[in-house]
Amino acid sequence: MSTPELPSPGPLSSGDLLGESTPLGLSPDGPAVLDPSSGAASTPPPPPSQAWLQVFLTTATTVFLAELGDKTQLAALLLSAQSGRPAVVFVGASLALICSSLVGVLLGRWLSRLMAPEQLERAAGVIMVVLGLWLGRQAVLHLAALHLQTGPVLG
Repeated sequence: MSTPELPSPGPLSSGDLLGESTPLGLSPDGPAVLDPSSGAASTPPPPPSQAWLQVFLTTATTVFLAELGDKTQLAALLLSAQSGRPAVVFVGASLALICSSLVGVLLGRWLSRLMAPEQLERAAGVIMVVLGLWLGRQAVLHLAALHLQTGPVLG
């Protein structure tokens, strides 16, 4: 006679440790939905108004942080200082950023029809790594040429 095997409890969450566990089938974000592909419970997608706001805030924050200290910001800083017309430089830089973002959005939309999101992420990651290696190589070659011309810079 065999004893029935009890299901093992999953990993503890911080809510379990703090005594804030939710009833079976619920997550803090709402009712859990069983994902047929993995068999794991997941939360349902947020309502359209929340989804829009989430995408908007994520995009705005990501682009803002990516542009801090970027060449674009430094160019705007220099153009503003040289021209003495910061409002005109702001409008020009804003329009340029809008246009370059539009190109990225349209290209991303087109690529999303050709590739799965995972493939697109992987391709973007590979391109970023390749660009980083290429730029690093260019910097090393430039420093090596400088070193040959002037001798050691620091010493």
